[in-house]
Amino acid sequence: MAHGHYADKTGMSEDARNDVRVDRSSRKLLAAAIVVALAISAGCGSGERGSADIESGKAGPDTPIQTDLEGAADPGALSAGGIGSLFDDLPGVVRETQPSIVTVLASTAFGQASGSGVIWTKKGLIVTNNHVIENSERIEIVLASGERVEATVVAVDPRTDLAVVRIDKKNLPAAQFTDTLPEVGQLAVAMGSPLGFENTVTAGIVSGLHRSIPSGGTTPALVDLIQTDAAISPGNSGGALVDASGQVIGINVAYIPPQEGSVSIGFAIPAPTVRRVIAQLVRTGRVEHAFLGVDLRELTRQIAEDFEIPVNEGVLIFSVVADSGASRAGLIAGDVITAIAGERLRTIEDFLRVLRNRAPRDTIAIEVVRGEETQQIEATLTDRPDG
Repeated sequence: MAHGHYADKTGMSEDARNDVRVDRSSRKLLAAAIVVALAISAGCGSGERGSADIESGKAGPDTPIQTDLEGAADPGALSAGGIGSLFDDLPGVVRETQPSIVTVLASTAFGQASGSGVIWTKKGLIVTNNHVIENSERIEIVLASGERVEATVVAVDPRTDLAVVRIDKKNLPAAQFTDTLPEVGQLAVAMGSPLGFENTVTAGIVSGLHRSIPSGGTTPALVDLIQTDAAISPGNSGGALVDASGQVIGINVAYIPPQEGSVSIGFAIPAPTVRRVIAQLVRTGRVEHAFLGVDLRELTRQIAEDFEIPVNEGVLIFSVVADSGASRAGLIAGDVITAIAGERLRTIEDFLRVLRNRAPRDTIAIEVVRGEETQQIEATLTDRPDG
């Protein structure tokens, strides 16, 4: 298993690491508690992964995208009988959705990794996590029926930890993905292949929204996640988090292990994010990510005291990328960003979450504390450099 954050072994350029750094001392304990839900079979060795050097193919503009949500039941709708009746209805939800859930077997130089996936289109596109297929030399998909089919990578996006692969198979039972966030408290069913146990189902509720997992300063953090108490274990990564109507509300991605004191704290990438990212990957082979061009540090109490900064919440600009939106807007090292696009900032993950919901070429308002003054600055975002 890969512990903590994702190891930054991708050869990522300095520019591409900007906007995502975290002061390790302030988040070390929580970052160390996070476990990516990835199962490694016997004979794999340490489980550490090398560079994500997967060649991303590009699909043509006519490649179909799963967007049809017509006729679906109201997401998360409760039956008239209340909670008891809701759980009574679970077998029907499982029967309807389980054919769309697959097991992903990825052979790497370290051994075989096992994860999960969700059928995106009936013509053979499947969604999973990037970390499930990272460094893979061969990928095999096990359908719910037990049939095994070799897969090829279409494209990956390590920043959101999403990937799409293709199998040569038609008339597949594509899942339906919601286009809105779920509500806290509604039913959540995790489906996938934890520890290689195929067609496994666990149930709980949506425990929270807009959760973030600190990166520990080495790679981009996972932000704006769904939290659930439906049990997620190694191997559930890439599988579906499903609502009471059988629609996918998220792609399972991580959990906090019980030995760290947690009980059933898992995370999923929301379906609206999945839809946006996978559509871009299929159409162009890459995803545009909004980029300001700043290298950030957490504003700790000690830093605020040492540099006589008059605020105790915000993120500190350590450096600015040349010829970026930040440099053109006049942001400088030492500035403290206290709000962006009208949202107050407490952590770097707050900053990343706001940017995740913006696009290149958007102009955003930034509140900055510089010395004793508070300034309002506008900056135009760019596309994050590849690397």
